[in-house]
Amino acid sequence: MTDNRRTQDDFMKKAYPLPGVKHWQFVAFLMTSYDIFAIHAAYFIALWGRFDFLYSQIPAPYFSIYTRVITVYALFAAVVFWFFRLYNSVWRFASYNELTRIVEASVLTSVVQALVVPTMFGRMPLTYYLWGGMLQLVLVTGVRFSYRFFLLASRYRRRGEKTGDKVMLIGAGAAGQTLLRELTRETNDEVVCFIDDNPNKWNRYIDGTPVVGGREEILPNVAKYNVDKIFIAIPRLSAESKREILTICNETNCRIKQLPGLFQVALGQVSLGVMKDVSVEDLLGREPIKADMTGVFNFINGKTILVTGGGGSIGSELCRQIAQHDPKTLIILDIYENNAYDIELELREKFPHLDLHVLIGSVRDSRRLFEVFRKYRPEVVYHAAAHKHVPLMEVSPCEAIKNNAIGTYKTAYAAMIHGCKRFVLISTDKAVNPTNVMGASKRLCEMIIQSFDSRIKAGKAAEIPQLFTHFAAKDAEENFPPEALRTTSTEFVAVRFGNVLGSNGSVIPVFKKQILKGGPVTVTHPDIIRYFMTIPEAVSLVMLAGTYAKGGEIFVLDMGSPMKVDTLARSLIKQSGFRPDVEIKIEYTGLRPGEKLYEEKLMAEEGLMKTENELIHIGRPIPIDVDSFLSNLGKLMNAAYTNTPGIRDIVAEMVPTYKPADKVNARALNSGAAPEQAK
Repeated sequence: MTDNRRTQDDFMKKAYPLPGVKHWQFVAFLMTSYDIFAIHAAYFIALWGRFDFLYSQIPAPYFSIYTRVITVYALFAAVVFWFFRLYNSVWRFASYNELTRIVEASVLTSVVQALVVPTMFGRMPLTYYLWGGMLQLVLVTGVRFSYRFFLLASRYRRRGEKTGDKVMLIGAGAAGQTLLRELTRETNDEVVCFIDDNPNKWNRYIDGTPVVGGREEILPNVAKYNVDKIFIAIPRLSAESKREILTICNETNCRIKQLPGLFQVALGQVSLGVMKDVSVEDLLGREPIKADMTGVFNFINGKTILVTGGGGSIGSELCRQIAQHDPKTLIILDIYENNAYDIELELREKFPHLDLHVLIGSVRDSRRLFEVFRKYRPEVVYHAAAHKHVPLMEVSPCEAIKNNAIGTYKTAYAAMIHGCKRFVLISTDKAVNPTNVMGASKRLCEMIIQSFDSRIKAGKAAEIPQLFTHFAAKDAEENFPPEALRTTSTEFVAVRFGNVLGSNGSVIPVFKKQILKGGPVTVTHPDIIRYFMTIPEAVSLVMLAGTYAKGGEIFVLDMGSPMKVDTLARSLIKQSGFRPDVEIKIEYTGLRPGEKLYEEKLMAEEGLMKTENELIHIGRPIPIDVDSFLSNLGKLMNAAYTNTPGIRDIVAEMVPTYKPADKVNARALNSGAAPEQAK
């Protein structure tokens, strides 16, 4: 549309080369000249018609009054028309509003003439005023609406000549009507029908386009009209209804787009330009989670915050949202310099006054951690650093233990020693009844957090052992003074949630790359099910859960209903304009090492307690033998750093709920049902 307007502007500059005069001003001048002429003609015809259209029969006194009055009246009418804004409307879009203003202006000027002329110039025939006023209205209105009528006639004439795509509009309201007009005016596409759930609109027409029925008529009419595109134009559409409609639309081979939301209508921005492709988030079937972040602001404002793994997908979003809540200082610690540099550039551009420190370091390195904590003294730690890729960790199990479990232990110990107020562990639903080393390592992280909290509340923080792979006795005495352990009050909590859309390692980016290459799209199993949440949603709830902490909790985020990964893959293919299994193949590659069909949010032994937020729950912690657990962690660390082949057996002894994936999946397939019904 922008190109069309630019072309029109260039044409007008060439057609009307008037320096300093805009095109609309030139048109207004022509319109004013026409109105003056039309008013002269209207009242002459009225006077001429009064005497049987015989010019010689018009009495001289009447004609004299006409000639003396008409020019003054025409100029007066032109001034009134200016006042009623009849010279600066865009007449190609003329509607009821413009017609009302024309009628009001014409009636006003006609009445004024009928009152003034008899008192100042002399009596004229009554039909002169009546027919003259009516002809004035017809001539003034006709020229203004003739362009719109011409466009409408051309549109209906071209409907049979359309060579573009055939479009179905879902939503026969104001937004749908606006899109119909714009599609017809600005594109070569043809709108063939409307869908609307309001029965009162069925079997009726909007600008000549039929409303064929409700959502149950989508599939029959896609076939009937050979529809190529479906546009959803319902601003007030609930997430559940949107999912139902999208589920139906995804059974077609049509390209689907939608109006972003109600605010577009409120701002008058209903146009093709704001239509967007249907996103995977739209298929989740729930309203976006919008948490009240007031408590988060009060919690973070003015504090020094450390985010480990701050360059990753979750860690970087944590940094973005923390930066919005005015912390005193934000420290980002990450081992991967490229990601760390990217988030640093972004935050420095968006928050130039933020006291930001981006550091390179590993959570495995106790000395580096102590250096960071000693220098910056963070009050709150969000621990997002972790290896998260399930199949890779199955191949390298010792690395999962080193980075996830031991890295968490060392970071937690550094936080405790240096007086950190709160430590928030980012956990995962894969820690529930883990079937892989990655999930088991995250369950170990949760158990570490519970152990630290237990010892601190019992006043026995000094009994928490140090885990080192490189230290001397002198370092221990200097870096870990006993008095720090007697006064520590750090609150340790974990927040557990499922898969996040678009995160590093998530299936969505992988699917998109495969589609761009022309396929195939690989799905491990047709029945595999996952919980999904967007990164901003998950992070906002993580931060909110952190404000509820009292120590030792495992917060569980409500992820909604689970969804089949196969459904996501097929939806993405259709959104890209292809047909699944026809133009883009779907291949089932089999479950990967350590992968299970169904993720769970809670262990069987755990129950749920409510919080202030209905989307955040607390899992009752499973009792563990803290002394035995902490003692075994040292052995686990040594096994990991010596790359012991049997490390899975050691993990299984420490995490009783850890079961190999092959046994769990076999049991799930034999039962024939998922923990929850997936859509």
